[in-house]
Amino acid sequence: MTSIAIVGAGPQLGLAIARTFGSQGFDVALIARNRTKLYDLAGTLTAEGITAAAFPADVLDRDALTQALKDAATHFGGMDVLEYSPADSTTVLTTPAETEPWHVQHEIEFQFYGAIAATNAVLPAMRETGTGTLLFTTSARSVNPQPPTANVSAAAAALRNWAVNLHKELADTGIQAAHVGIDAVIGTPTFYGQPRVAGGQISPVYWELHTSQRDQAERIFRA
Repeated sequence: MTSIAIVGAGPQLGLAIARTFGSQGFDVALIARNRTKLYDLAGTLTAEGITAAAFPADVLDRDALTQALKDAATHFGGMDVLEYSPADSTTVLTTPAETEPWHVQHEIEFQFYGAIAATNAVLPAMRETGTGTLLFTTSARSVNPQPPTANVSAAAAALRNWAVNLHKELADTGIQAAHVGIDAVIGTPTFYGQPRVAGGQISPVYWELHTSQRDQAERIFRA
């Protein structure tokens, strides 16, 4: 049985990715810090006939995140796909001139270091089997930064750079690593002129990167 771990699982993109992979027979491990919402998501998927389980962890607690992924792999007998897309509703946005080091540091911890910790938790087993997929999600501001979101964009750009470089390193190993940049707002009012989309419009991109586009290091979704 194949399985996917969705780090930062929520009711929009995370749920959509879970449904996309679950409909193809994947077991789904849901990881996020809000225990109640996480179990609600698992219940929703279970009611739809998808095998899903919740593993609460905060990406800022890297030991807890690592343990959650190890627990998920034990529960499902391995982990074939990692998808990393946490969101932080408490983020304070800054322009370049307003940015202090701590504005970027929080985002680096949340977006970039969490992704590294998650990867380190699953990559060794993927190397042993010679197969696996690692998918990392950011806003498209990682590619095309805009002044109102300078601190978030800087951290996202770091994650994007690392993910694309990881793709190059893992070439010919059977393991796919890719970055997904989303140039849209998911399920909420438009933000800085970006169009609004549903998670289900984006989730097929992840399936394609896992299956038919394993040679690609990046996809930018634009509505």
